[in-house]
Amino acid sequence: MPALLFYLFALITLGFGLMVVLARNPVTSALSLAMSFVGLAALFISLDAFFIGTIQILVYAGAVMVLFLFIIMLLDIKAESDRKTNVAAIVGAIVLGAVLAVQIATVSAAHHQSDLSVNDAALNLVAAGNQMAATKTDLPTISKDLKVGILPDTKLMGLALFQQYGFHLQVMGLLLMVGTVGVVVLSKRDKEVAR
Repeated sequence: MPALLFYLFALITLGFGLMVVLARNPVTSALSLAMSFVGLAALFISLDAFFIGTIQILVYAGAVMVLFLFIIMLLDIKAESDRKTNVAAIVGAIVLGAVLAVQIATVSAAHHQSDLSVNDAALNLVAAGNQMAATKTDLPTISKDLKVGILPDTKLMGLALFQQYGFHLQVMGLLLMVGTVGVVVLSKRDKEVAR
């Protein structure tokens, strides 16, 4: 990928990410978040991570953004826009941002980069296929792909997601559902109080 495209997509991602936080209108924030997801997907695709880039657009910029917009529609936007600026929240955000920057700088300073690149590290796919076949796992298509020398990244990602992190996936779905139900309940309660 040319450096110009990288800087363009990084600028799109960071710029719209900043607009998510700074925009006063929640709909503008949600649409800025969708554009930030699109810029991030372009960065993933430039790294040859086509599956992750596609999922970034389909799941995050598509489904999750529709959920966010649905929740925003349930909220009373006029009441939120009439609120005054909370100085304590702004000061707290600046302090937390500074702490995060110090942590990132500390970790980055302690990290020593290896001389090997990803292209120098050889992937022995045939050995991995033989090892997977020897463990008698019930995944013949992955073993066959590895023995032929093809890296079935989508299949391996699905295997890791649903075998190793199945519980975590269910918890995330439950949290999204609880958040949506909570917004609906709170918006109905606020309307009843106003009456």
